[in-house]
Amino acid sequence: MRRVISYVWWPALFGASTAATYWGVANGMTVVVFNATYLTLAFAIAVLERVMPHEKAWLANDGQIFPDIAHTVLNKAVAQALVVSITFLGIAELASPGGGAWWPSSLPVVLQVALGLVLLEFGLYWKHRLAHEWPPLWRFHAVHHSVTRLWFLNTGRFHLVDTLSGLAFGIPVLLVLGAPQDVMIMVSAITAIVGILTHSNVEMRCGWLNFVFNTPELHRWHHSKVLAEGNRNYGENLMLFDLLFATYFNAARRPPADIGIRHPMPATFLGQLAVPFTRAPL
Repeated sequence: MRRVISYVWWPALFGASTAATYWGVANGMTVVVFNATYLTLAFAIAVLERVMPHEKAWLANDGQIFPDIAHTVLNKAVAQALVVSITFLGIAELASPGGGAWWPSSLPVVLQVALGLVLLEFGLYWKHRLAHEWPPLWRFHAVHHSVTRLWFLNTGRFHLVDTLSGLAFGIPVLLVLGAPQDVMIMVSAITAIVGILTHSNVEMRCGWLNFVFNTPELHRWHHSKVLAEGNRNYGENLMLFDLLFATYFNAARRPPADIGIRHPMPATFLGQLAVPFTRAPL
């Protein structure tokens, strides 16, 4: 029964959270409903991590709870403020010279959101891959990979520069093509939902979904200390470009529980914000 249930969690949590967010968008309560949905999802995952953990060792306190929370609050606040500014304050209209004429607005909303995810993913994939392969960007991305366990609370543990560069690579394409407000919001919301699911320490089996979405099963390999495993699965939401560019990895064995980076990371939030600008090896 436990194995059967493990196939249910990802599609159930993703589907319920996405549907709730869309209801909020359709009824003009985007910000309130999304934040309530996201907090509810976080609470559900926190409970499941205790009931059905993937790695019991990851339940132990690693001394990084405050930095994880601080990074998450900072990054989520900045990202949400930017998305709201772009979608509600007219910035999207200024960025689209075609006034949305290039966007296939006649398509059903589901297909528009799917198209938006693919277009966003192209930028996010290459930004993420560059952050692993180009040392100046890796110094910021190392803050995220310095975690020694995966759980819902370090979903947003990114250096702010890492977050802003990700937005810079992903959002402009949607803006230039004139993606509608609802599509922009849903794509951003799905990115947040997939992100927290991806980092969860819950026993989830995703089957064929591993070839479509970034899942916990795939992302645990991405945090491996072994470069042949860790420099794979760059997809943020979708695995399309990992499959196209041969960076997809999902071995038929258990992912490593010993994750992290080779060099030490400062233990404090402020130290982690500052370290990419120092000469400390990362």
